[in-house]
Formats: sequence, C-alpha cells, structure tokens
Amino acid sequence: MTRIAASKVREDFSETVNQVAYAGERIILHRRGKDIAALVPMEDLALIEKIEDLIDIEEAEKILADMEAAGEKPIPWKQVKKELGLKP
Repeated sequence: MTRIAASKVREDFSETVNQVAYAGERIILHRRGKDIAALVPMEDLALIEKIEDLIDIEEAEKILADMEAAGEKPIPWKQVKKELGLKP
C-alpha cells in the first residue's frame, strides 16, 4: 500500500485517482506523518460494504434470537415509524 502526503495528492490528483481506479492501488493519505484517509478501488469499497452488511445481519439475528428466548416480540416497523412521526 502506498502512502502519499495529502499536499502531494492535490498536485497530482488525476494521476492518483488513475492509480486507484485503473491499477487497483490502495493509497493512504497522510498529513504531518499522521494517516488521515484512504483511497480504494470501487471493488474494495463494495467488499467493505458487503462485510458491513453481513455483520449487521448477524447482529440483528442475534438480537432477534435473544428476544425470542426472552419471550419478547419485536416492535413492528409501522409502529416505530408512527411513534417517531415518520411518513408511513
């Protein structure tokens, strides 16, 4: 993985974007020696989001199983929206 100063990226923005988009390179941006952000290809972002979704699903399933074991029922989404004043 490449580390580049944020100020350098400003100078060569299109080249940096091309490295990420077309070469699949991951780039860490740093400022004063501290890592502040990362540029990743869209495929990497899609994978990160899929992993996050799987973690969320696992957590939701665990919560529902715990509720069922305790004899609790989930609150219907329609009721939650009404209580929060959201549109149906």
